[in-house]
Amino acid sequence: MSSQSIIKESWHGKVFPIALLISAAFLIIYVVFGYFGFVTALEPGAVIGEAHRWCESVSDSMFREPVNTLSNLGFMATGLYMFWVLSKDTESKNQFHGFTPIAMLYAGCAIYLGPGSMLMHGTHTYWGGWADNLSMVMYIILPWLINVSEMGRWSLKKFFVVYLSIVSIDGVGRWFLGSDMGIGFELFGVSIGLWIVSEFLYRFYSQTVRWLSGFIGFVVAAIFGIFPTEIIAEFDKYWWVLLFWVPAILSPNPPRYRRANYYWFYAGMACYLLAFTVWLRGVPDSPYCYPDSLIQAHGIWHLLCAAATLCFFKFLRTEKVLN
Repeated sequence: MSSQSIIKESWHGKVFPIALLISAAFLIIYVVFGYFGFVTALEPGAVIGEAHRWCESVSDSMFREPVNTLSNLGFMATGLYMFWVLSKDTESKNQFHGFTPIAMLYAGCAIYLGPGSMLMHGTHTYWGGWADNLSMVMYIILPWLINVSEMGRWSLKKFFVVYLSIVSIDGVGRWFLGSDMGIGFELFGVSIGLWIVSEFLYRFYSQTVRWLSGFIGFVVAAIFGIFPTEIIAEFDKYWWVLLFWVPAILSPNPPRYRRANYYWFYAGMACYLLAFTVWLRGVPDSPYCYPDSLIQAHGIWHLLCAAATLCFFKFLRTEKVLN
């Protein structure tokens, strides 16, 4: 895919201010609409002043969960930082240097993780929850699609057609069919496995590794508490493990690039796994739940995940052409 900037030189210095302006506009619009009560509701079972799904006490303000809402500013800050870094690049070393289509998409998705999650925690509406999941899907499918698009030698056009198709199908499906699409399928969770499978294949590519790589997905599932014995016993529930071989099917060629500094990848994974550990404790029945505290486990989850997106951005910027 192209590693050339799509921004004309005269616009190069305006991209970061525009991203900043759009982010600020979202916050202003939310506050205005929230002030007049146009965007807030209550999730089923939620009671003002009591702990709800993610521990924090439900507020009667424009932010139903104030800490869990405002902690999403971390995503917006890291995404804006990415745009700022890209604006300082003077040459296109790879597709994550300068204002290339992929780099801008990644930074934009990192920013949108903030508003998406804010709409869920802040409004307690169905459409807010939908926007939250949409933001997560828009981000999480990017890394594995970037990997398989290189090993599949996709054009930039094909990448965006596939990306937008997946986002659209998942978005429409969740809106009308619910969180599991009616078939017990969560694209966000499966995509974590697809990312690690594709990253393993990208790093250690061979035809043998290509067809064995799907088994890496079972390791990922086990890390998140789904073990092979459970998968075999309830295959009708975990049928989606077959998708762990999608990267192999879509990757007939070895990558032409190598990411040089995997410590950024490991740092990002460490942030995410720590975030997941904290996330598990951010529920009302946890002994670590303090509903009225300014320190909320789910808020920490947001901040650590934002740090992870930045680590992965740094990692992808280390890519070099193989000799």
